[in-house]
Amino acid sequence: MDDTVNQGKANFFRWIESFLVTVAPSCLEKPERGRKQKNLNPETELKRYFGARAVLGDQRPRQRNRQFHRTTWMTNPKDSWPRFSRPGISMALLETKDGIHYFTFEHGREYQQVQFKFLDAVESMDPNNIVALLQLNPYHIDSLLQLSDVCRIQEDQEMARDLIERALYSFECAFHPLFSLTSGTSRLDYLRPENRAFYLALYKHMMFLEKRGCPRTALEYCKLILSLDPDSDPLCMLLLIDFLTLRSREYQSLLQLYQDWEEHRNLSQLPNFAFSTALCHFHLSQQDDADPEESSKQRSNADQMLQHALIMFPGVLTPLLDLCTVQADAAVTSHSFFGPKSQLGQPPALAQLTALYVGRTYNLWREAPVMLWLEESVKEVLRRVDAADPLVEECQNKRKQRYQSAPRNIHRHVLLSEIKEATSSLPLEVTTQPVMGFDPLPPLDSVSSYSRPERLHVGASNESTLSLFFRSLLPNFNLQGGPRQDDDMEVARAGQELNQEVNRLMVAMRDMLANIRFQEPPREDNPYRDEEEWD
Repeated sequence: MDDTVNQGKANFFRWIESFLVTVAPSCLEKPERGRKQKNLNPETELKRYFGARAVLGDQRPRQRNRQFHRTTWMTNPKDSWPRFSRPGISMALLETKDGIHYFTFEHGREYQQVQFKFLDAVESMDPNNIVALLQLNPYHIDSLLQLSDVCRIQEDQEMARDLIERALYSFECAFHPLFSLTSGTSRLDYLRPENRAFYLALYKHMMFLEKRGCPRTALEYCKLILSLDPDSDPLCMLLLIDFLTLRSREYQSLLQLYQDWEEHRNLSQLPNFAFSTALCHFHLSQQDDADPEESSKQRSNADQMLQHALIMFPGVLTPLLDLCTVQADAAVTSHSFFGPKSQLGQPPALAQLTALYVGRTYNLWREAPVMLWLEESVKEVLRRVDAADPLVEECQNKRKQRYQSAPRNIHRHVLLSEIKEATSSLPLEVTTQPVMGFDPLPPLDSVSSYSRPERLHVGASNESTLSLFFRSLLPNFNLQGGPRQDDDMEVARAGQELNQEVNRLMVAMRDMLANIRFQEPPREDNPYRDEEEWD
């Protein structure tokens, strides 16, 4: 069994090397490494689609802004960003074992104090308090993540994306010299809270890229997240990677992953892989330049795999057709196999996986050739069901035995996906607990390197103006909360004036946040030079 798992891991690393973030050995020259890492930049994909002139326009080369001294691959620092100074985050190498480097982010003492203030601001339930904290600490990671969610909810997508990019820039400036984005041999333990923010920043950036029309670059980030902890997969990227691969039309790559991982990860037991691999074979069979014999073979594989997927997961069909606004044939809707019973009889975990897949990928099934192929396969499945095919009973028994409860990482993925069809099927133990955007469903066995101290309530007369300001951001602030003597009226009046000043400052901060508009700076490279194509 161990040999099988090790072989699967070896195949996984070979797949990374041959696919997206290809390993760049240390013996390679720096330009080669840079060329691979440029695939993490969405402009590389946009230039491939539209050309450099269309992407960059008439922008001219410029000198790098001197306030940003480090070259980064994931983001391009913008002139509109605050001046960068190290926020107190560093990265340490814990150990190296079997060629794998294990790292962790670390928070300095000053950063820890800012983190405590951030937690106080979150408890206030007022985003303006996070804005005020971010004004003083413009590169505090969790504040950037949380405020990005607020901006996104308020439909300010540009600012939401910009805040995530700023967080990634701060992280990249803290990288250890041996940490690699592209080798697949760098690990970060999700159990450590300091590392979790990096996972979430990558995930949110990836989703912005997908919505921006850069699925190939988003797929690069999906592979990066998975490579940080492929065994635990804390954000369940295996539930998303098939969608991004289909969007990128990298059909052979997904089939290779399925072949390498099926034996030790049972990918066929996930509805997304069962249906998406069949869809890959179908698209390969439709390619114009395909050999007729090869095309026929791919179509045969597609038919077999789709029929097996429909028999194993019959609850996918009806919601898929509903979202595709397709009226199913009466013979299908009236049949017990695909009728309402297929929905109501699903185990809880399977209902979540089904809703997640359908809600995410239904647009990929709307194409007319795909829908015709699906119709033919459904008719064949009904014929096999009526003929008492042994596979039907076998799959039914598997559904009853499995999918009773989903692990925590799947719940975390569903929350992050924000797909309403899936979030509505989450169990009560998830939906009834508070979920923080900067750390959704933290692991129950987290490994904390420092803890938050007990909050102290000290009399206002003994505090500094800055301390009073921070406490005034909290909802339970009361300058006159402690016992006072009658002769302290002068201090009380001073406190009232301070409160008024704080209120005016908060109003100014709200106005400033509402009026911020970021402009994309010109690129420093030559916009007319030829960019290298994807490998």
